[in-house]
Amino acid sequence: MLSAQLQIPVLDLVIIVAYMVGILAVGLWVTRRTTMTGEAYFLAGRSLRWPVIGAALFASNISTIHLVGLCASGYEHGLVWGNYEWLAPFTLVLLALVFAPFYFRNQIETLPEYVEKRFNAASRSFLAFMAILGALFIHIGMSLYAGATVFEQFFGIDVYASIILISVVTGIYTVVGGLKAVVVTETIQTVLLILGSIIVTVLAVMALPAAGIDSYASLKAAVKPDQLSMIWTDKTTEADWLSFVMGYWVLGTWYWCTDQTIVQRVLAARTERDAQIGPIFAGFLKILPVFILVFPGVIAYAIFRDQIGANANQALPFLIQELTPTGLRGLISAGLLAALMSTIAAALNSCATLVAVDIVQRLHPGTSDAQQVRIGRWSAVGVMLLAMAWSTQGEKFTSIFSAVQQIAAALAPPITAVFLMGVFWRRGTSQAALATLIVGFILGAGAFLVDVPLVGSPPTQPLLAETRLLTNGLGLPFLRQACVLTFLCVAVFVVVSRLTPPPPPEKIEGLTWDNPLSVVTAPWTGEGVAPRRLAGLLCLTLAALYVIFR
Repeated sequence: MLSAQLQIPVLDLVIIVAYMVGILAVGLWVTRRTTMTGEAYFLAGRSLRWPVIGAALFASNISTIHLVGLCASGYEHGLVWGNYEWLAPFTLVLLALVFAPFYFRNQIETLPEYVEKRFNAASRSFLAFMAILGALFIHIGMSLYAGATVFEQFFGIDVYASIILISVVTGIYTVVGGLKAVVVTETIQTVLLILGSIIVTVLAVMALPAAGIDSYASLKAAVKPDQLSMIWTDKTTEADWLSFVMGYWVLGTWYWCTDQTIVQRVLAARTERDAQIGPIFAGFLKILPVFILVFPGVIAYAIFRDQIGANANQALPFLIQELTPTGLRGLISAGLLAALMSTIAAALNSCATLVAVDIVQRLHPGTSDAQQVRIGRWSAVGVMLLAMAWSTQGEKFTSIFSAVQQIAAALAPPITAVFLMGVFWRRGTSQAALATLIVGFILGAGAFLVDVPLVGSPPTQPLLAETRLLTNGLGLPFLRQACVLTFLCVAVFVVVSRLTPPPPPEKIEGLTWDNPLSVVTAPWTGEGVAPRRLAGLLCLTLAALYVIFR
């Protein structure tokens, strides 16, 4: 189970083990006196306040893939990959102002349930199927592989041993404790992963003078042209600015506004204001990763590129190994574990909810609360086992972070189209929603298989860029593919809606906006600062940052 090169200093090992035991104990302790009804297990009794919601949204998003992948992207291309972080707040504002009010007022348990209310049961079932696939292939499977490879690089722990150990520990408190255990542990993990990332960044900056870099100008001279720019337009990379403008809104709307793994925290809010302020708070937190995840990769290129060479994925491990002493390395490793476990726990709980509520409960309406909880727990176990099997395929991809984005680009377009058209266009019909989901899923899967042909690839040979027919043949990297596919899905939605009878007004009452301007013109009737003001402050902050780092 452990390789011959396993060398973990005793202090680091103690810290890592203490963290895993501690987080398991906390996850089980917080629900020790909770009666596990369906609402308590899947939605934490609808008791979450906005600080917990925001922290949990951030933690469930930042996985080991982000920690390692964004640092590698900073090393190879620069700050431009930080647009995945700085564009996210805009879609979190979309969640807070456009979608959260409908989600909360209708007291839904899952996002597919909203789709059934707005459209029909068939669309709900198909969306639940797509959501489970997304959680299995993206949130859990790839995260497991990324985390396991990091621990192999750091300590020589076998990849499969890491996958099994992490899966067991995370699975126990998630399966037993439900959403409340997940969000409490995520709040702790948010603090730990931010602290660990800040430590690495500070140590990297402190190492600059020894390399002859004592100013921003000298740092800029020591790196590639535009490596410190957020709006790089070099078309040789898939993450150029035009691609972000074209495609991020598709991935962001799907991920932050319609994905059960993420939005489940908003569904568990105590009040509508908590449901809206929580995502905005998460948006402010999302400003940090550019400085504490991407920027360290740029520094690694400036001072360690001769040692790291062309393997950008070694940037973060190299920084940690070279700059952090024993003990501190164990704390940072615990931060990596925190990022990994929070993402897996979020996805597991969402899968349990989707299976129990959207599939079993709908097929068997008489299912009791106790049966739903039991079904949810066994579903989580089954999904974890499948994800463990899929995680072993991660070695086929040269970049795990890029692979995750490409899978998302194939899955997101029909879901984004259906939710946006459903909430803003009252004329949209149930037939159009189902047709869009099915056609979009087929088109997305086809684009993914054409661009990244997994079938027949030797398990030890990474996929070559030359095989990417859409990216290299047609000049359509995955973000641009997502844009094209989404407009095709919107076209399908509009055409089918026009060819089918409009929904009765009473069916869509309370599920759509009267018009898009209602989002900003509707009067605020709640207490405290209006979410729109905080959202405006967030957008202005990001605009100022883009001007500074243009």
